[in-house]
Amino acid sequence: MTTGQGGVPAATEAEAERLRRWRMVLGGGEADGTGCALNTADSGMDRALETVYGADGSGGGDRSGGGSRGGGLGASAPQVSRWLGDIRTYFPSPVVQVMQRDAIDRLGLSSLLLEPEMLEAVEPDVHLVGTLLSLRAALSETSRESARAVVRKVVAELERRLAARTRAALTGALDRSAKVDRPRHRDIDWNRTIRANLKNYLPEQGTVVPERLVGYGRAARSVRKDVVLCVDQSGSMASSVVHAAVFGAVLASMRTVDTRLVVFDTGVVDLTDELDDPVDVLFGTQLGGGTDINRALAYCQSRISRPSETVVVLISDLYEGGIRGEMLGRVAAMKDAGVQFVTLLALSDEGAPSYDRDHAAALAALGAPAFACTPDHFPEVMAAAIEKRPIPVPGDRGSGGL
Repeated sequence: MTTGQGGVPAATEAEAERLRRWRMVLGGGEADGTGCALNTADSGMDRALETVYGADGSGGGDRSGGGSRGGGLGASAPQVSRWLGDIRTYFPSPVVQVMQRDAIDRLGLSSLLLEPEMLEAVEPDVHLVGTLLSLRAALSETSRESARAVVRKVVAELERRLAARTRAALTGALDRSAKVDRPRHRDIDWNRTIRANLKNYLPEQGTVVPERLVGYGRAARSVRKDVVLCVDQSGSMASSVVHAAVFGAVLASMRTVDTRLVVFDTGVVDLTDELDDPVDVLFGTQLGGGTDINRALAYCQSRISRPSETVVVLISDLYEGGIRGEMLGRVAAMKDAGVQFVTLLALSDEGAPSYDRDHAAALAALGAPAFACTPDHFPEVMAAAIEKRPIPVPGDRGSGGL
């Protein structure tokens, strides 16, 4: 028989660990059946979980079997501060972010985020940024500065993660989109060259004689592509708005791309002049409200001067409050004029979003694919749109992309 630490049989250790895990899951009530006692660290972890995930579903309830001990944070800022410190002690950062989000949703802690000391204690993430943006009208001047610091930290991390990949993908796409017929050897596009010369195949030699070479051109220093990001700022799109602001800033930093960022609900706001600082972009949004996609597309359409060199990316769940027929008509008109049109139902790391399936199917029928997209996949989508090749829909799930 194998033994574990301290000479305890390994099977017994495994069983004890299994019972410990079930005890943490079941909460320690009389009927949990584990008979397992918790050590000091596990007890602290259990209390932190009890605060949000108590048996009554609202952060209270009895997980210990010891009577009517309740959880919850009430409206006590010191209690919240202690809890935030506890969860950062017991859990890794991704779990902390989930627990913070659940505490805000289940316990109604949004009002406590208006206090600067709370903002300094939380673990920043994209969802917290969305919450802060929705509360920004209620922020005091001091809280606003603390909130901007939280937002800037999240934005900086996203830029670090996404900027280099985005620039690399788009620079390559821009280079490849300019073809020349007399390229230097290192600039030859061999795949296209072979396809262009298949008629010159010599069976006896087993080779193709390339009469015409197709190559990559050098990207011009002047602007060569126009990109319009049209972003739905309704409350359900908070994560997408954050990522779109970061990508907009990255695209705006590229001299070969002319980027416009438009956000909308029932109104339309052009935030292009703010693109040098994505934090300013985010504080210029107004999460919540209705949705008028048709009105937003009308504005974007009016700003297009080079249709064949323009990519429009609509980021929306497609729950349209405007005129459906006109919305689809505008997309069709832009497509007919040569605009590359892409619809992202979400730009986030979350699961499948809720969206209007009828509108997604109608856009797909117009040749404007509609699908959800993670931030890591977005550079590939933009590169394909710039090169005017089929958009790589994640998972290859067909119309709707989900």
